[in-house]
Amino acid sequence: MNLESATSIHKQNLAHNPNFVEETREINLESAKTINKQNSASKQNKDIQAIVRIVLLLLVLTIICSFFVIVNPGQRGVLMRFGEVQPEILTEGIHPVIPIVNTVEQLSIRVQNQEISAEALSRDLQNVYTDVALNWHIAPEKVNIIFQRIGNQKAVVHRIINPAVKEVLKAVMAMYTAEEIITTRTEVKAEVDQALTSRLATYNIEIDDISLVNIHFTEQFNKAVEAKQIAEQEAKRAGFIAMKAENQAKAKVNLAKGEAKAHQLIMESLTPAILQRQAIAKWDGRMPWISAGGGDNTRLFQLELDEIVKAAQKNPNQVRVESRSELTSALLKDK
Repeated sequence: MNLESATSIHKQNLAHNPNFVEETREINLESAKTINKQNSASKQNKDIQAIVRIVLLLLVLTIICSFFVIVNPGQRGVLMRFGEVQPEILTEGIHPVIPIVNTVEQLSIRVQNQEISAEALSRDLQNVYTDVALNWHIAPEKVNIIFQRIGNQKAVVHRIINPAVKEVLKAVMAMYTAEEIITTRTEVKAEVDQALTSRLATYNIEIDDISLVNIHFTEQFNKAVEAKQIAEQEAKRAGFIAMKAENQAKAKVNLAKGEAKAHQLIMESLTPAILQRQAIAKWDGRMPWISAGGGDNTRLFQLELDEIVKAAQKNPNQVRVESRSELTSALLKDK
């Protein structure tokens, strides 16, 4: 049918039925709605099929993965068969297992840090409060035994490590006085380290390091220590002052003895020849004249050098001649 024939038939239909256009329009709308419904249902079916495929794929992957287990770095896997711990230890990596039959519990073998505060008594019955930082790790080749005997990592900390640290601190602190705990802290740390290492080794737990972060006592004890230190400082100061005074007194005595000894040596070394030599060195060339008596009886003596020396030698007590009259008396006495 060509375009002209279709046009002629359409005109004839319009001539016989004026509502032909409306009827045609309604038929077209119903056809469009039917087609849309069919397309929508087809799209929904495709979406459902895609979801089902994804679910099935995930289910298959889950089933496949259940036949394998991955042990993360720094951990070891404890293999169990129907809940029974097996001797085999799973190292890092992927391992095949049988679902439902086998289960795996992973334990960390990395170094763990644990901070613990404990109270103890010293040998002189002083309260000692200690903060401890402990680095430890599980023995890698014994993780199955540890899990079988103790449990997971939290159980190891709460059931083994915390009680062991507190017990060791109490035992070690009781061996020292409060003063010794402060002054020999390195020795105390070594004792704690040795005792704790030996105690935890029985549980296959290895100690990497232990630090006594803080050791403190009661406020009353601190005040008593401070008062003692002040008293000792005051005593040392008083002793220093007394020693200083004693040394100064000894220095003065020694100085006096030295001066007396020096004076004695000088006097012993003053021979007549030395005195005569010193007098000649200081002589101005004129002989001294000394008057004796009074009035008409006054006499003038011209002193000779030998006479002056003799006068000095006749002074046995080494009395110094302060004036010419004293020297004259000494000379006249010799006459």
